[in-house]
Amino acid sequence: MGSALPRGEPVPADGSLPPDVRVDAATDFGVYLHVPFCRVRCGYCDFNTYTSSELRGARQDEYADTLMREVRLAEGVLARAGGNRPASTVFFGGGTPTLLPPGDLARMLGSVREAFGLAHGAEITVEANPDTVTDAVAGELAAAGVTRLSIGMQSAVPHVLATLDRTHDPANVETAVRAARGAGLDLSVDLIYGAPGESLEDWRASLEAAIALEPDHVSAYALIIEDGTKLARQIRRGEVAAPDDDLQADMYELADDLLDGAGYHWYEVSNWARDDAHRSRHNLAYWTGADWWGFGPGAHSHIAGVRFWNVKHPAAYAQRLHAGESPAAAKETPDAAARALESVLLRTRIREGLPVSELRGPARQAVAALIADGLVDGSAAVRGGRVVLTRRGRLLADAVVRALTR
Repeated sequence: MGSALPRGEPVPADGSLPPDVRVDAATDFGVYLHVPFCRVRCGYCDFNTYTSSELRGARQDEYADTLMREVRLAEGVLARAGGNRPASTVFFGGGTPTLLPPGDLARMLGSVREAFGLAHGAEITVEANPDTVTDAVAGELAAAGVTRLSIGMQSAVPHVLATLDRTHDPANVETAVRAARGAGLDLSVDLIYGAPGESLEDWRASLEAAIALEPDHVSAYALIIEDGTKLARQIRRGEVAAPDDDLQADMYELADDLLDGAGYHWYEVSNWARDDAHRSRHNLAYWTGADWWGFGPGAHSHIAGVRFWNVKHPAAYAQRLHAGESPAAAKETPDAAARALESVLLRTRIREGLPVSELRGPARQAVAALIADGLVDGSAAVRGGRVVLTRRGRLLADAVVRALTR
């Protein structure tokens, strides 16, 4: 059910931002809609999600109406802080958003459209489990205004899916892809590598299967073992082996080779797209410091430099909103040093990189050593004035960040 929320300062009952905070109409505004429901809890998952037996006091069939209450609250909060902006991106994440009826997702999107408007050409993404996508579902989502489907493929190898506790039929990935394409939706597939027992050849098979689907976008994430998960307990008891860092590095390099050879180009450490038009604009907003409001239990938001996050459990979330109160648990306003650290952490991950001019003192001096070590692209730094990671640098991104923030 996710890790503990951070501590922070109290949020007023009406959710108001600090009185000196004013939204900037020129800053892009994204919307994240969290759907915290799953049929089965995957052994590696640390997200704030719930199976039916874990809901206790919350109802899945009432969820859309509850979340729409928060949308209306946010409309007022942002209006008091200087005015609302059209959403340039909307992302339904989870959990499994497609466990809800498409009509519920359409109503949630409709409430966002009514409260804020949608920018021309807005990117509207829905995450989906392959087993939940049919021609009818894809058609209803497209009719509601969804533009992009992100399918949780994870692997094409049955024993890897079993290790991850993924219950979908691998054959249904192709069915879901056909349904999305038939509805005219852009398509992304998500993969995970480094599961216990997964070989390099297993990973190659998954990559080749994903490429054969001809998606517009591929995300490939190294498996991270989170404390408190079933998989962490299995590793601690010696039932399965922990991920091997060297093997995961080999898997990353294989992914980059195969995807690049198939016409996909990296634009963020774990993401590749056919072209710039098919990059995930919503995720880029996180990496570049745009504004977004996260709706739903446990969702995090960032508005004009203020960060706040909602209570975690769907029952507590619903209780607050039905009482006419903000569901926000706490907030914080990072200082200049924290914002600078975050900028290095996030912007070095993307292809455009971080302007060298934003670095000061020892951090700027460290760039030359990073170039010499093959971690930073020397041409991009010298000619473009930007810190851009090489592929080796992407594998050692944490070391680059440490060097630039010491």
